[in-house]
Amino acid sequence: MTEDKKVSGFDFAQGVSITEFRATGMLLGHAKGEPIVVARYGDTFFAIGASCTHYGAPLVEGLLVEDTVRCPWHHACFSLRTGEALRAPALDAVSSWKVENSGGKLFVREKHPENKAPAESARTPENIVIVGGGAAGNAAAEMLRREGFSGGVTIISSDNAVPCDRPNLSKDFLAGTATEEWIPLRSMDFYREREIELLLNTPVAAIAPQQNTVLLADGSARKFDALLLATGAEPVRLKIPGADLPHVCYLRSLSDCRAIIDKAARAKRVVLVGASFIAMEAAASLIQRKLQVHVVAPEAVPMEKTLGPQVGEYLRVLHERNGVVFHLQQSVAAIDERRVTLKDSQSIEADLIVVGIGVKPLTDLAERAGIKTDNGVSVNEYLETSVPQIFAAGDIARWPDRLTRENIRVEHWVVAERQGQAAASNMLGRRQRFDTVPFFWTSQYDFTLNYVGHAEKWDKLDMEGSLEEHNCWL
Repeated sequence: MTEDKKVSGFDFAQGVSITEFRATGMLLGHAKGEPIVVARYGDTFFAIGASCTHYGAPLVEGLLVEDTVRCPWHHACFSLRTGEALRAPALDAVSSWKVENSGGKLFVREKHPENKAPAESARTPENIVIVGGGAAGNAAAEMLRREGFSGGVTIISSDNAVPCDRPNLSKDFLAGTATEEWIPLRSMDFYREREIELLLNTPVAAIAPQQNTVLLADGSARKFDALLLATGAEPVRLKIPGADLPHVCYLRSLSDCRAIIDKAARAKRVVLVGASFIAMEAAASLIQRKLQVHVVAPEAVPMEKTLGPQVGEYLRVLHERNGVVFHLQQSVAAIDERRVTLKDSQSIEADLIVVGIGVKPLTDLAERAGIKTDNGVSVNEYLETSVPQIFAAGDIARWPDRLTRENIRVEHWVVAERQGQAAASNMLGRRQRFDTVPFFWTSQYDFTLNYVGHAEKWDKLDMEGSLEEHNCWL
């Protein structure tokens, strides 16, 4: 998204007294008609664009960490020195401006020119292939070009659309409050201009590590010097009578979401199978489309395993206030054209069923290629697999966590993007450890929860603040 051009605050072109700053801090203002944040790091002042390039969050409300600023909404990270987007989910830099200190006042002058990409190492590969057109694959391709790599970059995607903003599919886009223009991460022109070959509707049949070759389903092949596996995950499928009926949907891709929206336009009653984050977000979105929404899930409290009973119970009540009907400690036994039948023989009328009972990593290609797997593709701290020059990132990657010293796999959008960026740097020989703390967010109605860290399950809850007031730390 582009920066908001509304201006307010100090006129930095006219100068601002240094006394306006604390020892460290930021001020919001403008210069030459553009909104700007001036930030202090030690005795040095920097000026950058005021809005995060991901969703337009105000960076002045963010967190200063040395010579970087972290977005207050989704934790993107920008360099104060250059404006560079250092960490996803922001992929574009913010503007960077020259700051002059004169007579106890700060003046913002002209923009800095865009940074030139660094020179390539003599050890960099000539041709890099990325299997997967999701968050990790797209972020990796972009980072390769930002790092100055001029060799071949190919993204092979089985999807029929350019890499898209998948978190939005279960939120604003499904709710009808965001247009489809928001959803693509980039246009086809973007990839063409950067000489990134994007192959859509192109399934991969096999990987031949000994020959450094990716074999495509159409019989053709692509050679690589370095390979990134970013195949992601697929929804777990229901295995009950009626599960293959046309009004039973899953939500993973843009085409999936379009299909649900199309069916929702002709439906009155929808059943969500599962109480996962995706299912609960979809329930909140479909309520906004004025459907009758039922949720069927085996647990006694939604999302209790991850968030604990107190937060899970709060979310259940929040959904019920908005009209959702829960059928907890239940499962779906069968589906027909007009209803779902539960395990206790109760039936619920339904024109549309959306299944959200989890996903499983797509590791088949890696396994058949002899790459080590363990509930995901095993990688080291540099995201390299058991086969040299083959890397993995995103939902399939199982990597050593720096805090627990255990191998973990995390199905979060921001993690996937940051792993793609780190893998790209490491394919170019940078040897960058992936030690980022996982982060994700969920939005349901007017409630947003930011989750930092990783736990396989909930064990206890310490809370400061109030859930009801949407102002607490857990």
